[in-house]
Amino acid sequence: MLINNKTHYFLCLFLVTMGLLFSCRHATKTSEEVTEVKTPVTLVPVTYKSVTSTVPLAAVATFMNKSIIRATTTGTIEKILINPGEFIATDQLLFTIRTREAMALGKKVQVDSSLSFKGLIDIIAHKEGVINSITYQKGDFVQEGDEMAVVSEQNSLVFILDVPFELDKYIEKNRNCRINLPDNRQINGTITGKLAEMDMQSQTIRYVVKPQSTDRLPGNLIASINLVKSTNDKAMVLPKKAVLGNETQTEFWVMKLLNDSTAIKIIVSKGFENNEEVEIINPQFLPSDRVLLTGNYGLPDTARVTIIKE
Repeated sequence: MLINNKTHYFLCLFLVTMGLLFSCRHATKTSEEVTEVKTPVTLVPVTYKSVTSTVPLAAVATFMNKSIIRATTTGTIEKILINPGEFIATDQLLFTIRTREAMALGKKVQVDSSLSFKGLIDIIAHKEGVINSITYQKGDFVQEGDEMAVVSEQNSLVFILDVPFELDKYIEKNRNCRINLPDNRQINGTITGKLAEMDMQSQTIRYVVKPQSTDRLPGNLIASINLVKSTNDKAMVLPKKAVLGNETQTEFWVMKLLNDSTAIKIIVSKGFENNEEVEIINPQFLPSDRVLLTGNYGLPDTARVTIIKE
């Protein structure tokens, strides 16, 4: 009777222990299933639009023609009516020179009213432009033909565009272009020709771009011109942050939604891109395809996701 009681006791203890172990395993498995991690993501569709592939190139303003203001007589400079950097108009008075003869006569020129000769010669501008430099000061002695000032002719202002040799083939389709100024203004321009020699250091071909603007732009102003390489009227485009890449930027991919809870990795080939968009060349997506926009970084292939925003 004693043995039977002990056997019954141990049998009950064994059954209780096995029941507890089974319950713990079942609870752990159920807990794991309930707490499955899903990455919250937002989505974006593939859009089709016209895109243009461009290359930004520097263009520097310069005056092609500079005229020299010379003394037309010998004497001393009585007046200087201009300053460096000042814009001058055609027929504007620039200098007044007291001639050598007037200097020799002295005060007689002023006292004797019968003399029509005043002894003062005016130097005027023949073209509008900007005073680049002034050689003499008031009171200096000059001889006939001496250089008194240099004027950069305003209508000769052009932009010199440096084009890498390998991009020279695109110039013909860019004869009419847009010049982007540093203050975010844009003006129309026309490529009118090219210089005879390349820039030796940068090995670029130098083209002359004539601005179609009446604005008075200064020389050495650095602008930019976007050289158009190609245009695609029906390009597949995605936001730039939807396209991921490896550290060496040799492979690119997107995470496409397979169903409402699974995203898969799709290798893509990129085309044109800017600061906001990327053209996808391959593969071909459908308008109904949905691509991860946020939450995509670091996701493995066939990742579990949850959509937080369409």
